[in-house]
Amino acid sequence: MAKVTEDYFDSSARIAETVLGWNRSCVQLGLHERRTGIVCVDNYHARGRHNSVEILPNLEADICSLVDAQAQADPKFQSTFLYARISARAVREALICEIGYDHSQLPSRQTLGKILNSLGYRLKKHKKQSP
Repeated sequence: MAKVTEDYFDSSARIAETVLGWNRSCVQLGLHERRTGIVCVDNYHARGRHNSVEILPNLEADICSLVDAQAQADPKFQSTFLYARISARAVREALICEIGYDHSQLPSRQTLGKILNSLGYRLKKHKKQSP
């Protein structure tokens, strides 16, 4: 892109953007690399929010310690999953109150539900008692 811009558009990234539809910042980066001889490498993988388990390494162990007391095996032994009698919202509140996590550093309720599922727990609805 930079070579074409130098040859045909007098090193003008704005004209290359208008005529060819290229991104001006990419053309400017290419021109800068050709001028200095240094290849610019972006840190693309460091962008965005990291996985909650990577940020809080003890989170899975703390969730297991809370949920194991509330979990039960499948009564018919048809699956290897443990049914948790505690909701993801209750797990989040227990992590804040009992273990001492901060509200802002914990993931959302939906993310905690996904972590529970990946750990082998399934949430099962309680049957309402009939009068």
